[in-house]
Amino acid sequence: MELAARHGLRVIEDCAQAHGAEWRGRRVGAIGDLGTFSFYPGKNLGAYGDGGAIVSNDAALVSHCRMIANHGRTGKYDHEFEGRNSRLDGLQAAILEVKLFHLERWTERRIAVAALYRELLAGCPELALPEMASGVRHVWHLFVVRCERRDALKAFLAEAGIETGIHYPVALPKLAAYAYLGQAGEALTANRIDGELLSLPMGEHLTDGQVCFVASKVREFCGD
Repeated sequence: MELAARHGLRVIEDCAQAHGAEWRGRRVGAIGDLGTFSFYPGKNLGAYGDGGAIVSNDAALVSHCRMIANHGRTGKYDHEFEGRNSRLDGLQAAILEVKLFHLERWTERRIAVAALYRELLAGCPELALPEMASGVRHVWHLFVVRCERRDALKAFLAEAGIETGIHYPVALPKLAAYAYLGQAGEALTANRIDGELLSLPMGEHLTDGQVCFVASKVREFCGD
């Protein structure tokens, strides 16, 4: 924000997976000029279909964003510029309004699940656990570990009835969309670890017993 202020820049926060997260006591989405949230069904606060929101304390920016999302319209049949049709339908809004009241409780449970994982998997051979910076409230949309034998670990857990995910299987520099940058062969961290990432089960629905079972199977795979 200091850098942006010096150069007259706007800061847009990508909060798609961070509902309720905090940085030094401030909620994400309230730090930059704009904050963007996704309500895709799999998010911490998800609708039953696609949806999203933009938040800001700048009334002029909010007004402009509303116009962009509504065909550049200021009133019926009055369009100042070409926009897009990104309106959130009433059904999704109603679902989100109900779920919003539960978000804080769900978030606290996710934090507890992550803490239990970190405790049970601490020092596990072959495994790199997610780290947390000080002064940050992490809301754990995902719990991602790293393992050089990722595919074998994934298969081992599947045999035990444990579903895992890979977020995301291909590093951005390797995507066809960014081939023009020529970074697919560079010694970038993203290029090096995309074959090691594995998302363990995470969510407010998990019981301590289920987390313990997952952790025990991971440790069993690692020979610990």
